[in-house]
Amino acid sequence: MDQKIKLIDSHAHIYYKDYAADFDDMLKRAEDAGVAAILVVGTDLESSRESVELAEKYPHLYASVGIHPHDAGRVSDRCYDVIRDLARSSEKVVAIGEIGLDFYRDRSPRPAQEEVFRRFLRMAAELDKPVIIHDRDAHDRIMAILREEGASRGVLHCFSGDSALAAEAIALGFYISIPGTVTYPANDALRQVVRDTSIDRMLVETDCPYLSPAPHRGKRNEPAYTRLAAERVAGVKGLSLADVARITTKNCRDLFGIRLWDQSTKIAYMIRNSLYLNITNRCSNRCSFCAKFDDFTVKGHNLLLDGEPSYEEIMAAIGTPAGIDEVVFCGYGEPLIRLDLVKRVASALKQRGLRIRINTDGQANLVHGRNVLPELAGLVDSISISLNAPDAETYSRHCNTPFGAAGFQAVCDFIRQARGHITQVVASAVTVPGVDISACRALAESLGAEFRVREFAEVG
Repeated sequence: MDQKIKLIDSHAHIYYKDYAADFDDMLKRAEDAGVAAILVVGTDLESSRESVELAEKYPHLYASVGIHPHDAGRVSDRCYDVIRDLARSSEKVVAIGEIGLDFYRDRSPRPAQEEVFRRFLRMAAELDKPVIIHDRDAHDRIMAILREEGASRGVLHCFSGDSALAAEAIALGFYISIPGTVTYPANDALRQVVRDTSIDRMLVETDCPYLSPAPHRGKRNEPAYTRLAAERVAGVKGLSLADVARITTKNCRDLFGIRLWDQSTKIAYMIRNSLYLNITNRCSNRCSFCAKFDDFTVKGHNLLLDGEPSYEEIMAAIGTPAGIDEVVFCGYGEPLIRLDLVKRVASALKQRGLRIRINTDGQANLVHGRNVLPELAGLVDSISISLNAPDAETYSRHCNTPFGAAGFQAVCDFIRQARGHITQVVASAVTVPGVDISACRALAESLGAEFRVREFAEVG
């Protein structure tokens, strides 16, 4: 296998009896073809349960849960409860689906299909999950309902519309997924959609065991054949297979949170004798002097995350470090945006006897709408708070806080209040031209904090 190729089959039904006799061999063929992850998609209560079970059993399998429009006429309130519970049962359940409308076979009354579709869209919004949409001969109603329900995260799987529909869906925030039918000699219409649509909004899939690509038509489809669809997309777009694999896999990461690359070196990194934890690239402010607008590298460490790491990923990245003075929550984002995760990781590390420091912009109380400092007591030994200005006007000019005048006051209050909960409180300021460092020092000391100067051109 070409080690550069890492594809994701974004839609598979491998729980069917078709795979019972050679399930492990089928997964091995997929691996050999460069398919590094498979999204197993439920179509009813039973298959949704099976999808979750498979995802829990195999590290590279993920699950989606939902009820196909063919069964809409039999959906009860209990069905919604079961799907909701399954969606919450595992971090590996990454979407709600397969849901949608099928006006081709009409196996359920159309009003029932539409009602079920709407309720699942609302459930996905409630659970903050994307949707996987089945659309057959129902393009106009699908788009109308998506607009009416305010849906903006998901994929139109096994895309069967034209380029105008693709553009309409993408404008709403959706992706389109290209199945193996793109390989069929007569399917110029789908290849035209591929030509006209940005690959940055495409996924690839098999929809197996259905829709086997050429040259396997008439036989059982399987995840290994994702590669054939990707190769045809590459040919149509004038790209390499590696290009299509990289882009569509990134798209799956962005939509479903499926990450295939080990980003442990971006999460936990050493500077001097301190172990730093980079848990988010989001930030409260947009400081004009922040180096990440030019480069995400700090002391040779690339800190541009592929996605926000889970507790398990962070603990795995930390491992069992030896000879460190402290663990510092400080990456290329504001760590206290992920307050609950910080508390959980800090608690685990304190049990190992490690010293904990947090570097923060001091806006956490505004972000969370409460005083979070009591929640950090006993977990954090030292906190370094970015003051960066002696007054609100200077702060607003250099830090571009979204909180307006309240932003600077919140930082000052945070510094003052921190003394009651954390042993060491440090206020810092960057030597940005035009900032009065002496005035910053005087303000920090008046608030009861130690003061540290950080050089403008020195990061980390």
